[in-house]
This record gives sequence, structure tokens and C-alpha cells, in this order.
Amino acid sequence: DKSEGNLLEESLVQLRCHFTWELLVEATELPDLENRILDEIDYLDTRYNAGIHNLLAYVKHLKGQNQEALGSLREAEALIQQEQAAQSEARSLVTWGNYAWLHHRMGRPQEAQAYLDKVEEACKKLGASSRYSVQCPQMDCEEGWALLKCGGKKNYERAHACFEKALAVDPENPEFSTGYAISTYRLDSFNKATQVSEAFCLQALREAIRLNPEDAYIKALLALKLQDVGQEAEGEKYIEEALGNTSSQTYVLRYAAKFYRRKGCLDKALWLLKMALRATPSSAFLHHQVGLCYRAQVIAIKRAANWQPRGQDRENVCRLVHLAIGEIQKALAIKPTFELAYIDLADLYAEIGRYAEAEDTFQKVLCRENTNDQLQQVIHYHYGHFQELHKRSLDNAITHYLKGLKIKTASHTSEKILTALEKLAKRCVRQDVRVVESLSILGFIHKLKGEVSEALQYYEKALRLAADLNAAS
Repeated sequence: DKSEGNLLEESLVQLRCHFTWELLVEATELPDLENRILDEIDYLDTRYNAGIHNLLAYVKHLKGQNQEALGSLREAEALIQQEQAAQSEARSLVTWGNYAWLHHRMGRPQEAQAYLDKVEEACKKLGASSRYSVQCPQMDCEEGWALLKCGGKKNYERAHACFEKALAVDPENPEFSTGYAISTYRLDSFNKATQVSEAFCLQALREAIRLNPEDAYIKALLALKLQDVGQEAEGEKYIEEALGNTSSQTYVLRYAAKFYRRKGCLDKALWLLKMALRATPSSAFLHHQVGLCYRAQVIAIKRAANWQPRGQDRENVCRLVHLAIGEIQKALAIKPTFELAYIDLADLYAEIGRYAEAEDTFQKVLCRENTNDQLQQVIHYHYGHFQELHKRSLDNAITHYLKGLKIKTASHTSEKILTALEKLAKRCVRQDVRVVESLSILGFIHKLKGEVSEALQYYEKALRLAADLNAAS
């Protein structure tokens, strides 16, 4: 029995399915992932949704709900049977592979073997070189969708490679093009560190629209990317087009809201977000976006009051900050691994003088492992800002600004850290506080900017002053 079990395991690991794709999902992310899968099943108009039922089955299994997982696999099978034979083969192989693994995990070796036999028979028909897996672009695409839905930079990178591989075989395939465009867009949010340029991202999105002219979801993503690169007017045309289409409306609403929030049309953004929330109340993304809208309203009031709000303005600021805090807390209750939301929440606590809660919230992200470089920079920048402005701790502010700069990734945040640190160092020099260290920091900043002669001047000043102070003591 033991040797039979080992043989079964050896066969199972050869399958290409959700159990063997090493999908990187933290246990704390499972409820949010399940919510997003259910939202996609209900609200995203796609011809490719057998795969999402397969992923739901895998998530149900991870949660210990194996009977529900079997139900999701049956849903996937029913959808596959509605497809053309040529399209359904790879999806069937994935589903049968998931069945085999699930029965194995449930202690049903005979059922597991029966599904392995089905996979083997199909692989023979397809002329595969392996008994239990087939190399084909549709299979790469299925893996790409699963990785894409699980989120996170590493999953996005692997998804991008899957769709790229599929497109190399069939460059005019609309499904492959859509997956490639979405993975490119997601990776682009990690900025230059991923080597994906904004122009390259635009090209991928435009190509996907060419092959999928009715896909409102892709049009909304293209609109946001055009806004990123300063082509907001063209982006708004795509947003309005997408809003005028009944396809995937709940998803279009959330991206349109993000577009209008960034444009400064906050009332319109909030109206769109509240419409989307009626359909998907358990979306962490939507609650976070609502919180960001309230925060933007706070900034608008403060700017109009020359950053000194009084009377009714001050009351409105306080009310809006509390509304923003409430929404972001909802987002974090749904998705406890939402790092950016922790940073926003900490900043809002600091805004109303709740410094202990701000500190606790910052510590939650400062202590997290496996945070990508760009996000680490953002955390150190905001925490340094908090230490400088609210805690009046120059030591801690400088420490975290420098930690952020030592992360070797080109991003907008590194530029913001440079500016903040330069202002702080110059202020210290003017106020005759920590002058040697501040001069050294200014030298370091000029060195990072590539201004070698200015850097040397500051370093020399720091050395001379240090020598004078040592001689005096």
C-alpha cells in the first residue's frame, strides 16, 4: 500500500494544475482571495471562467472545505462542456488534475487514480511526450490566469511569462493577449524595478483592445495607464466608453472611480464607488478607494484654508478623517495583508493626533517579511515623515529616510525621500543642529544625484568641522 501511495504521489506531481503551480497565497489572504473570485464569477463578463471555478476549488480545499471544492470542480466541468472541443482540452486536463489531487488529499486513492487515467488517455491522444502533462499555449494560459488572480509581484511575474509563452505560439489569440496586457499592467505598478516601461504597458493594452474591442475592463485599465502618463483626456474617452458598456460594469465602476479620484472629481468618484459597493460590499479595494476619496477631500479643505482650517472647516476635516479611517479599517478587516492601506491608516491616525495608534499601525508593516523593495521604500518614507513631523524625532526620521534610500530601486518614492532628507539636513545646518552629520548627508544626497563635485564639497566641510570640534574638545 505504501509503495502504491508513493507511485500515486509521483504521478500526481507531474500534473499541471492548481495543486502543482505553487500559487503563492498567505493563509491570511484566503478570505479576500475567495471574495475576489466570487465577485469575478458574478460580475466579470468573460468567456474564460472555467478556470476561476478551478481556482475557487483550490481555495476551498486550502480552507478545509473539500466537499465545496468538489462542487466547484463540477461547475468547471459543466462550463467546459459548453466550449468548443479545441478550447476545452487544456481546461479539462487542469480540472481532472485538480480532481485527482483533491481525491488524493481526501484519502480516496481509487478516485484519484481514475482521474489520473483520464489525464493519461487525453495526453496520449494529444501526442504529449509526458504521461500526465501536455505542453500547449492554452495550458500556459490557464496557469497564467491562476497566478494573476492570486496577486503579488512574484505571481504577476510568473503570470506574465506564461502569457508571453502562449502568445509566442498564437500571437492573435484574444484570451492570451488579454492576460498578457493585464499582467503587464499589474507589473507596471511595481515601477521601473520590473523593467516594464509605461510605453510597453500601453502597447500591450492597446493590442488587447484591438483583439477584444468589446472588453470594457481592458478599456478601463488603458484609461488609468493613459492618466499615469499624462494623457488624461484620451484616458477619459476610454473610461466613458467603458461606462457606456454593460459588460463587467462592477469592475468598470471601481476603475472609473479611481480615475476620477485622481482627476480631482471626488464627488463623482464617491458616487461610482458607492454604486460598486452595493454589488460587492466585501471588496477591500473599494473600501480603500472610498477612504482615499475622503482623505483627498480633507486635503482640499486644508489647502483652501491655507493649511490652517478653523471653525466649520476644522470640524469637516475631523469628520472626513474619521470617515476615511472607518473605510480603511473595513478594507483591512477584509484583507489583513493590504500593506498600502496600513500606511494610509497610520497617516490618518497621525493627522488627528492618535500617535500611539499610528505607531502600532506602522509597526505592523515595518515588521512584515517578504515585502517588495518598492513597498519597503514607501513604508520607510511615510514612517520617516511621521517621525519628523509628528514625533519630532530627527534621529528616527533620518534613519528611516536613509533606509529607504539604501533600497536600490528606481521609483518616485526614492525621489520624494531625497527631497525630504535634503530639506531636513539643510534645516539642521541652518539651526546649527547635528551639523557634521547633516553635511555628510547632503554629500551623500549629491553623490546619489551624480553631482560628484558638490558631494565632495559637503564631505570636506563635514571633515573640517569634525576636526575642529575634536580639537576644541
